[in-house]
Amino acid sequence: MAFLFGIVIGIAFGLALIIAFVKSENSRSKRRCELATTVAAYARMSVEDSRKIFTPDQYPSWVVFSKYQKLKWLNSHLEKIWPYVNEAASELIKMNVEPVLESYRPVILASLKFSRFTLGTVAPQCIGISIIEDGSEGITIELQVQWDGNPSIILDIKTYLGVALPVQVKNIGFTGVFRLILGPLVDELPCFGAVCVSLRHKKKLDFTLKVIGGDLTAIPGISDAIEGTIRDAIEDSLMWPVRKVIPILPGDYSDLELKPVGLLEVKLIQAKGLTNKDLIGKSDPYATLYVRPLRDKTQKSKTINNDLNPVWNEHFQFVVEDPLTQHLVVKIYDDEGLQSSELIGCARVSLNELEPCKVKNVWLELVKDLEVQRDQKYRGQVNLELLYCPNGMKNGFLNPFVKDYSMTALEKIFESEAEAKEATENGADTDKRKEVIVRGVLSVTVISADDLAPTDLMGKADPYVVLTLKKAGIKNKTRVVTDNLNPVWNQTFDFVVEDGLHDMLIIEVWDHDTFGKDYMGRCILTLTRVLLEGEYKETFVLDGTKSGKINLHLRWTPQPIFRDT
Repeated sequence: MAFLFGIVIGIAFGLALIIAFVKSENSRSKRRCELATTVAAYARMSVEDSRKIFTPDQYPSWVVFSKYQKLKWLNSHLEKIWPYVNEAASELIKMNVEPVLESYRPVILASLKFSRFTLGTVAPQCIGISIIEDGSEGITIELQVQWDGNPSIILDIKTYLGVALPVQVKNIGFTGVFRLILGPLVDELPCFGAVCVSLRHKKKLDFTLKVIGGDLTAIPGISDAIEGTIRDAIEDSLMWPVRKVIPILPGDYSDLELKPVGLLEVKLIQAKGLTNKDLIGKSDPYATLYVRPLRDKTQKSKTINNDLNPVWNEHFQFVVEDPLTQHLVVKIYDDEGLQSSELIGCARVSLNELEPCKVKNVWLELVKDLEVQRDQKYRGQVNLELLYCPNGMKNGFLNPFVKDYSMTALEKIFESEAEAKEATENGADTDKRKEVIVRGVLSVTVISADDLAPTDLMGKADPYVVLTLKKAGIKNKTRVVTDNLNPVWNQTFDFVVEDGLHDMLIIEVWDHDTFGKDYMGRCILTLTRVLLEGEYKETFVLDGTKSGKINLHLRWTPQPIFRDT
């Protein structure tokens, strides 16, 4: 009996021990899974996540959340190897910058070359480094560099007047960010095939010009011309998205070089509320626009005299090399005639905000400076229409600004015959540019308006709409809707358009009065969107009034033809 009792107790104790062991292992396994999940979560945690979890006083004093990490070790090594780097870098910079200097040479100079170029004995200081994760196949590194060097740079300048001016470039102070792209990645040491070098940001560039044994002021304006040429050469040869490709391993790296990837079509439509820079009268505004700030790539609008709400309706085209990082910059100036123009304000829009092949209409608020925005003074707004057209789009999109837009086979035959005839008569000017003339019928349905501002003493209005095709000068107007701030018209008007790409539709709302009429706001529309989409319905906010919106439906029936400019 005691024996059986011992067996039962032993079995029960064994089972209990097994169950306890299994539970312990399951619990341990669960804790290990939870710990692994937590470790994985910490591995994915960003700097912003850690800032949300911990307060600043919980971090050790040596933890610094900076985009750039310090590089004291690199600076110490760079000082040792600088004599060798100086020799190689001086020759590379001279070889690349000198042809660009020649291309930007002012017309008053016969030649502009380096007679001596060395970066001196003072090594630049790398004050920070950052690894950029941009999804590319290589490794992208940004180096923040500061340099107050003692270079020996002498420009050999000759004028058409026979004057030789050896100009020394002195007192160079530079701070900027260089971008290094190591790629493509390969299995062979050093594990990348080439290095792409570019100046990503130019925060400061100061220098002085001194003539050796002469006077730089001997020829009026030459100092400013040379300084502008140097800055343009640096911008054109080093500034991102320009990149210098240095092969490390044998191979073809032409795909790493700067190449156009698309076109940016810009319509400068209008501006409103510009700051008046004149004591008598109003400013005479004009605009400059660029993607890369080079003189030959900067475009300028016409000047609108004595107007703080100018309407330009001008079209510009820019080459895009890197839509992810490039911007369109617009600057509005007051034309002062013979004196220097005065900046009213500037604005920019990132190209990565644009959806390819989609028209985007934007209002940009003008600021005094694009980099330092401490001045909060209102300077006005500028209205742009933007269309980014990547090269080689395969989705059936047709850019209406290129010359083969919607061209039928018959039109191509007629154009070819006309070009052949013209070439025979005029000596074959094959580079003559073609301007696209898009003809068609624009149907505009004025549906309704919402929340119009009252104009009568009783808090009502008798609104009607005037539609004007600006370039063609055609006008139509709706019926009057009495005592209503939310009128419904549902009237359709057809306009025969001779030049759809360069015309615009002005919608004005007026209050009908027995003794006159009161202005209730307007909106200005280009025809680009309806040309591309064929038909759309939209609500537009009225400008020049306290409140009000208008609902429109636009439809386009095309009939494109072409002519020479």
